[in-house]
This record gives sequence, structure tokens and C-alpha cells, in this order.
Amino acid sequence: MRIKRAAVLTSALALSGCEISIFDPKGTIAAQDAQILVDSLAIMLAIVIPTLIAIVAFAWWYRAGNTRARYRPDFEYSGQIELVVWSIPALTVLLLAGVIWVGSHDLDPGAPIKGAGKPLTIQVVSLDWKWLFLYPDQKLASVNELVAPVGTPLRLELTSGSVMTAFFVPQWGSMIYTMNGMTSRLNLRADKAGDYYGEASQISGDGFADMHFKARAVSADDFAKWTQSAAGVPFDAAAYKELAKQGLANPALRPLAAPDLFSDIVTQKLPPGPGPKPSLRPPSVVN
Repeated sequence: MRIKRAAVLTSALALSGCEISIFDPKGTIAAQDAQILVDSLAIMLAIVIPTLIAIVAFAWWYRAGNTRARYRPDFEYSGQIELVVWSIPALTVLLLAGVIWVGSHDLDPGAPIKGAGKPLTIQVVSLDWKWLFLYPDQKLASVNELVAPVGTPLRLELTSGSVMTAFFVPQWGSMIYTMNGMTSRLNLRADKAGDYYGEASQISGDGFADMHFKARAVSADDFAKWTQSAAGVPFDAAAYKELAKQGLANPALRPLAAPDLFSDIVTQKLPPGPGPKPSLRPPSVVN
């Protein structure tokens, strides 16, 4: 228990500089997501605020001490009241439907977005309980650290090497699920340099609480330097099988020795992990 608490505290301290708020967007998709939430709230307040005002007004007007209030036990129908009661919710539903319709097309996860330079392809694999990021063009494999140049369109291809979970960088944009045996696609763009919080937003076992990663947006020059900093034994199928074992993992950047690794994971040439099992022991760390 002490080991687990220490691991959680260390992770929290390591990510203390990362922002989490979805209402402080640092990417074009995240900004539009936040605007949809604000617009939806404003539309729904058209019902909430009048209802709250009506509650207070009715309670005050029909109080015991108000002799001017009329008691009408035989009241059954009022066309004016019915018009108000039904028209306002109907308009609210229509406006919300419009926001959802426009947003679902403009923010289609698979739709390409504009940006500076050539789009960067990143292949994402969720594991128990860590994240693997493959950069096929740069021939890199990064564990628990997603690095991208500021302003560059990101084309993410996502899958799961175990159970279904969800990928989410709140300040960059939309959440999307990762599922075993299939590929999800998500287009994002980070517009401001910094370190951001990324997480698995669906429970996937004992180590779920620590299944987060650092998302870094850097300049093009810093990204080029980062791609040259890979060290250690090249990452291949054998290294993947070791990483896929249940447990936590420390951030690492290694050369990618298997260019078809992502395809092999999706097509299950590399068998998926066993999935989480009930356990009272803290998850171990896989290096």
C-alpha cells in the first residue's frame, strides 16, 4: 500500500506542471469543444433560469399572508400557459440539435485539419497500464510521452493492445476510444508550447489511476532535437511483448526497429494482452 501511495504521489508531482482544464484550450479542436459546451449551457439556461425565477415568484405570490392570491381549485387549462410551457423547451431542443449537428460535422475526429507544415502521423497503443506512441516517419517509439510540434496537424491512429479504453488530452481536443483489433483516427493540433496532461479516461484495471502521460507541444527545432535523443536497444516485437505485460512503465524514447509494429498489433499478429485481473497488489513498473 505504501509503495502504491508513493507511486501515485510521485506521478502527481511529476504532472503538477501540466494543465488539465478543458476550459483553457491550447488547440483548435479543444477551443471548439469548449465553445460547444459554453453554447449548450447558455441554451439550457433558457429553461433553468425562468424555472428558478418562477419557483421563487410562485412561492412569494401564493404565500399564506397574500390575500390577493386567488385560489382556483377548478382550474384545468390555459392556452397561454401551455404555449409557454411547451414552446420554450421545444426551442431549446431545436437549438441544441443545431449545435450538435454542426459540431458533429465540423469536429469529426477523422476529418483533417489545417496547420503549419506536413501532418505528423502518430500511432497510439493503449496497454495495461501505459501508453505507447509510435512515430513511423521518424522511426521512434515513445512510452508515456507524446511530443508534437506547435501548429502541426497531428494524425493519430489509435488501437488497444488489451482492453478498450479512451485517449484524452483535455487541452488539445476530443476524446476517442481505443479498441483491440481495430484502428480509431483522431486529428488534433496543439497551438501553444507547454506540457499538458494526457490520460486514459475509461477504467481499465488496477493500474488505471496511474495510466496517464505527458503531452508536450514544442517548437519545430526542439522536436527535431527530441527525435535525435532516442537511446537504448531498438524497440521491436520482443520489446513490445515485454512492455505489454501488466504494470506501469517509466517514460522512455527508443529507436523503432519494426516499421510494421502498429499493423501487427491491430491485426493481432502480436497477440493482445490478457486484460486486467482482480488483484489487491499494487501494479509493478515495467522498464
